[in-house]
Amino acid sequence: VTKGPGLIGALLVGINAAKAFAYAHDLPLVGVHHIAGHIYANHIVRPMAFPLIALVVSGGHTELVYMKDHYDFKLLGETLDDAAGEAYDKVARVLGLPYPGGPHIDRLAQEGQDVFHLPRAMLDQDNFHFSFSGLKTHVMNLVHQAKQRGETIRKEDLAASFQACVIDILVEKTLKAIEIYPVKQLLIAGGVAANRGLRKRLEDEMKKYPHVELSIPPLAYCTDNAAMIGVSGTFAFLKGVRDDWSLSGSAHLDLALESRP
Repeated sequence: VTKGPGLIGALLVGINAAKAFAYAHDLPLVGVHHIAGHIYANHIVRPMAFPLIALVVSGGHTELVYMKDHYDFKLLGETLDDAAGEAYDKVARVLGLPYPGGPHIDRLAQEGQDVFHLPRAMLDQDNFHFSFSGLKTHVMNLVHQAKQRGETIRKEDLAASFQACVIDILVEKTLKAIEIYPVKQLLIAGGVAANRGLRKRLEDEMKKYPHVELSIPPLAYCTDNAAMIGVSGTFAFLKGVRDDWSLSGSAHLDLALESRP
């Protein structure tokens, strides 16, 4: 069962249901980290090969994780403000698109051109951290200023420019990590892994690294699903993880603390 991070109400509903099943059928209880679940979604269709790097991109998380073995998580970098998926949703709202915004911006981006050349934050810094808050604000200001001048911005072009910027940041940081850490596999995880632009760019770029296998889960396993928690929970169980009836949900959990010897 997912124990966090996430919305505490939803977590508690799932945890209490899992406790009831475990108690009624005399089964062990295993709490699973949400992000570990997204990473292990890849194992559903392709065995994980270690060492590996996982790029986790979702509404609430943007992280680069290094793994030497099952349930051995080392955080290389993370977003310092908005996650990529969160930025997608906020920009989509400014453009008048439905929630969640990621699929709608992805669709529009296929029909537009990168004519705005938005700033790529933190690419010149020697670390693996991300930042998308400034990009989101830049787009909001562009739209606001255009309205004040009575101008119309072509949504397709702004979507294409925004998406090109996000993908550049994600891919370049990831490739830098691959060049520093010798790995056998690159895993993409989280809801934004369903983004067609990101998938294609990574597929193209990874041809330069034939020694590293690229693993991107099918669309059905990119967004939150029960299968990914089941797979991740299985490996946690094999590592000896057991929880008692005091298990509760947490809105914030450190993935590195889930590591097991």
